[in-house]
Amino acid sequence: MKTFISDIIPKIQRFSQKLDNLTLLTNQHWVVIDNINNNKNVYIFRANNDLLISQNGRVEKAKWEYLGNNSLLIDKKDEIYLFKHGFFDENILALKVDSKDEYAFLINENNYDGDINSLEKVIDFLTRRYIEPQLKTKIQDVTGIEIKNGAEKFVPQSVRIKYETDKWQIEVIQKLASDSPDIGNEVFQYGKLITNGKFRMGFMWYLYIENGKIVKVSLT
Repeated sequence: MKTFISDIIPKIQRFSQKLDNLTLLTNQHWVVIDNINNNKNVYIFRANNDLLISQNGRVEKAKWEYLGNNSLLIDKKDEIYLFKHGFFDENILALKVDSKDEYAFLINENNYDGDINSLEKVIDFLTRRYIEPQLKTKIQDVTGIEIKNGAEKFVPQSVRIKYETDKWQIEVIQKLASDSPDIGNEVFQYGKLITNGKFRMGFMWYLYIENGKIVKVSLT
């Protein structure tokens, strides 16, 4: 699973279900958000601790286990992953990589069939569902003025985000700070465009750079 850095999760954790809500977790089709358009990865947590992982219809059998203390173990054929609780409701499951501030995001396909298919849409969904109502209530309480729906949203300019890689720290020009590096983004080191290279990012994904721009985002 591809992982992302996101600062929205700590802000909304008080609205989250706990990972031990197995009725909500099991027997749902959880689609992994990885920004790789050609692949569809679906995780199905079964009540008997079997984990079915479907990639474009090809199924792999694995195991999962809730360990208590909001920890989830995923045991695949060649790899074992330990995740901590990030955020969990009937729509979105965010699993935090143990000892890292990175999250894997999964969407409940039974509720949103392809509507939320990128990190940007996940952040937008969570913001509208949990953040904006809080802000609206606080403003109304302080000012006494009712805020009606339909107000224009502030759209930020491009931002320069720093990332640690297996080689050195890089800076990626993104539309939003909540985005992840994607094809077409310019990449810098010490203020200069990086000409070419392959960089391992985060938990287990890679960026391929040519002529100063990302040309490929991949798990290998």
